[in-house]
Amino acid sequence: MATRLQLRVSPGAAQSAVVGRHGSAWTLRVAAAPEDGRANAAVIRLLADALHVSARDVEIVSGHASRDKTVTLQGIDPDEIDRRLTSASGAREE
Repeated sequence: MATRLQLRVSPGAAQSAVVGRHGSAWTLRVAAAPEDGRANAAVIRLLADALHVSARDVEIVSGHASRDKTVTLQGIDPDEIDRRLTSASGAREE
């Protein structure tokens, strides 16, 4: 089972974190600069850590050179993704 997730990414932040929702997408901040794929690698690590999945289960499928990205996640359903990202962002679930 693969789930697609829309992201809005801000590279070069003071620290990496899941910020919260940005419309239907999730907003992430990563400390890595957007050079040589470092920010994309940081996005994958951050999502894997926040979702408690392996980094190999997270793949950026579009938006490699953009702040707006689409990722696929293997082995985790959309409701669980929302719960875990909400928890990681420190926001309250609705």
